[in-house]
Amino acid sequence: MEEKAEEEEEDKYNLKTNYQKNMNKEKNEFEKLLKEYKDYAKKNNIHLNPDKKITEGLIKALIEREKKYGARYCPCRLITKNEEENSKIICPCVYCKKEIEEQGHCHCSLFVK
Repeated sequence: MEEKAEEEEEDKYNLKTNYQKNMNKEKNEFEKLLKEYKDYAKKNNIHLNPDKKITEGLIKALIEREKKYGARYCPCRLITKNEEENSKIICPCVYCKKEIEEQGHCHCSLFVK
């Protein structure tokens, strides 16, 4: 009985440890991508959306799309079966700069003037 309780405690510890490792990995992915997009914005004389919730949500969606589809496709655009067309919507997409010039923000509003 005591041995079973010890095993259960060890299982709980392992689950908690794995969860913490996962959370750290996700946080690191997020921070890396955030820095990458901040650098891109600075280089192109634009900004990330000042609304932190929007920016956070979009970056998380980009990370999920990369995991699911193998690339950071814009979360606001449809992925097709045409790889050439899909390559145009990898964030920052080919439409980004023109949309910012015309509308003050890109389609998904990750980047703004």
